[in-house]
Amino acid sequence: MKENLFSKCWLFAGIDEEEINEILLCLEAEEKDFEKGSYIYRIGDKVRYLGLVKSGSVNIVKDDIWGNTQILDHVRAGQIFAETYACLGAEPMMVNVQAAEQSKILFLDIGRLFESDGKSSCPSSCPYHSRLTQNLLRVLANKNINLTRKIDLLTPKSIRERVMIYLSGQALRQGKNEFDIPFNRQQLADYLSVERSALSNELSKLKKEGLIDFKKNHFSV
Repeated sequence: MKENLFSKCWLFAGIDEEEINEILLCLEAEEKDFEKGSYIYRIGDKVRYLGLVKSGSVNIVKDDIWGNTQILDHVRAGQIFAETYACLGAEPMMVNVQAAEQSKILFLDIGRLFESDGKSSCPSSCPYHSRLTQNLLRVLANKNINLTRKIDLLTPKSIRERVMIYLSGQALRQGKNEFDIPFNRQQLADYLSVERSALSNELSKLKKEGLIDFKKNHFSV
């Protein structure tokens, strides 16, 4: 993995390259490739390893028994997923993790950071463990904030409000009025919990009114 990718990952903030190499050994890092659409984790899985997206991207997906799909989150290169479940260990996954495109994932046994029966599960008690644990806490806190944003996004009943809140958030997050979103139409509909046809109709109305412009996943507001 390129060093600049580690520098973008909050999990490794403040940790130098030499220590990162030691971390990969300590946490039994294992790299795997996934085709677009393939499952990385499924509902019900009990996981030990969090995933770090090395290249590509993944979607965190919730499916119900009627076949309805909701995209809860989109995880890009340099970001991690399944960290909460990996920390708990015995808690079954309540979501699916699916490759949104051809992706390379680095798996890390994050449970080795924590104590078991009063002792560190890492026999070496590596000095960077404290920093890594602090970073993990920050990641979890940030994801909690993102979850709150998602709740705010889904609170409005109208499709128009959900679309405008989402696009406004993307513009603010990317710092520009013209940007790409990580979803196609069906994925955006799933993320906003609306019907695809209704979403397309609302986007067309907003475009005619001059409030937005778009071509495929490229938008301007």
